[in-house]
Amino acid sequence: MKAVVFRDPASPIEFVDVDLAPPRAGEVRVRIAAAGVCHSDLHIKRGEWDAAAPLVMGHEGSGVVTELGEGVTTLAVGDHVVLSWVPPCGECRYCRAGHEARCQKVATVVAPLGVLFDGTSRLSRDGEQLHHYLGVSSFAEEVVVPASGAVKVRDDAPLDVIAVVGCAVATGVGAVLNTAAVEPGSTVAVIGCGGVGLNVVQGARLAGAERIVAVDVRPEKTQMALQFGATDRLDASQGDAVEQLRDLIPDGVDYAFDAIGRTSTTEQAIRMLGLGGAAVIVGLPPTGAKASFEPLVLAEADQRILGSNYGSVRPSIDVPALVDRYMDGQLKIDPLISGRRPLSEAAAALDDLEAGSALRTLLIP
Repeated sequence: MKAVVFRDPASPIEFVDVDLAPPRAGEVRVRIAAAGVCHSDLHIKRGEWDAAAPLVMGHEGSGVVTELGEGVTTLAVGDHVVLSWVPPCGECRYCRAGHEARCQKVATVVAPLGVLFDGTSRLSRDGEQLHHYLGVSSFAEEVVVPASGAVKVRDDAPLDVIAVVGCAVATGVGAVLNTAAVEPGSTVAVIGCGGVGLNVVQGARLAGAERIVAVDVRPEKTQMALQFGATDRLDASQGDAVEQLRDLIPDGVDYAFDAIGRTSTTEQAIRMLGLGGAAVIVGLPPTGAKASFEPLVLAEADQRILGSNYGSVRPSIDVPALVDRYMDGQLKIDPLISGRRPLSEAAAALDDLEAGSALRTLLIP
């Protein structure tokens, strides 16, 4: 099959032939319908995150199950699925407690080592082992993933749209509804109105927030945020975003979401908080980045800093529910998709994202 391979930041990514071994016990093969291009893929391309390489890129996608490994009973050939970059093991203490986004086996095997649960890879090229990226590697014509990483969804949902549910939508909406549990009537600030940030905005709308302030350096992005439920917009290129927010809401907000993940934006989110507020870190920074805050201020104001991994979702429950909400008209997904490119144009799609000219580009094999 064809796939997009990353070797190191100094080398261009390659669109090449790759061998994909059949699924083993507990795994499935999926024919990819569409794969979303995310900032996490840029972090890998730039060398900002530690990842086992060479690897097949991509962690967001959708497709159709074409083959079952031994023992798989939860899926059938022909099922439509959204891929989850947290394929919960179902056995560790976090999975058993319902906190599947914290799965220990994903955190200690799949993510850092670039292999599947049995410690091996299904990907190779000319005899050389290639690594899986976050247990998915969706920048390919086909994937082999743990069965728990292929989440069955309704057949009438368009696969070339709902691909983004597996990362952007689940991460953004989940951060609001699951991680922060935003209450009706709350005030919310969202820093960064890209693919994830816009989903934080619409998550806040679903939660019943009274004020939702969209913050970005690109006015066209905050303008789009109004479509997703924002009530106010701030142009962060026109002065200090915290001061602008305080002019708008003098007491600060109940929740501030950093959907970018830079040190500066995390610090801004903390400074935007009112009494009892929570800053939620949704966008992920480069490895080793450090932010600063005043612990005394945080303690006296009874404030919190929350990390949100994958929107704290339970993939098998939340992903189908999000697809249902899209099909019922409660969630906007189509406007998130800037365009579609063939898989061979993955490098150009990453360039578009880096330039800020795209929200989510879908790669179509």
